[in-house]
Amino acid sequence: MPIIQSVQRALQILELFDEHKTELRISEISIATGLHKSTLHSLLKTLQAAGYIDQNAENGRYRLGLKLIERGSLVVNSIDMRKRANPMLVELSRQTGQTAHLGILDGCNGVYIDKVEGPGMLIAYSRIGRQLPIHCTAIGKSLLSKTDRKDVAELLKDYVFEKYTPHTIGNMDDFIAELNRVAEEGVARDEEEHSFGVRCIGAPVFDHTGTVVAAISISTLTSTTSVEDIATYPAAVRKTAATISQALGFKGADVALHP
Repeated sequence: MPIIQSVQRALQILELFDEHKTELRISEISIATGLHKSTLHSLLKTLQAAGYIDQNAENGRYRLGLKLIERGSLVVNSIDMRKRANPMLVELSRQTGQTAHLGILDGCNGVYIDKVEGPGMLIAYSRIGRQLPIHCTAIGKSLLSKTDRKDVAELLKDYVFEKYTPHTIGNMDDFIAELNRVAEEGVARDEEEHSFGVRCIGAPVFDHTGTVVAAISISTLTSTTSVEDIATYPAAVRKTAATISQALGFKGADVALHP
């Protein structure tokens, strides 16, 4: 596999900083990396523009940026959440016989952080770490179902509502209407909106502050699961989402359990 030199150099710069070297002059970075100052200047400005490097205005030295805290917190929180939620996902998959997922919001996309494969229910498109579109998946809809609609519009102001199937939501107005339905019903549905032959049901997961921090879903194959069968699953998904929320310290009104 080819190594991209510019990325390798950027990572090399980031790894120079530690608890003993919190700020570095460009000359120090040049000596440590063996890179010319002109090359370093471009790399540092690129990292700075993205928030991964900051420059002390008083002495001109470089230091790690706040973006690393943001990304690091996402990883740490995801690991803890996955550990807490996994037993409930396993039980949901066992009860329904379907594939269960746990996902979180990452920018304008969802991302799978856990997956429990149902017996004989291989869902090929999903895998841990894969991003998923927010507008046409049960997890995506669940993640934004409790977000203020003005904030949703701001978050998705440049979002492309890609049409994956004829059933996919194609514009902001329809998406907002769908979020309102999800908020009222307590579950999100994906009726072959992302992939032909796949139906999903999802629900939001809350933390101790009552904020939606994740979502779960089960995915079913239309070839093996009837519409009548899938109608029995929302209660199980809501109950599992509520149980995970409680494990995360949620003590508010149990919206995930309402019929």
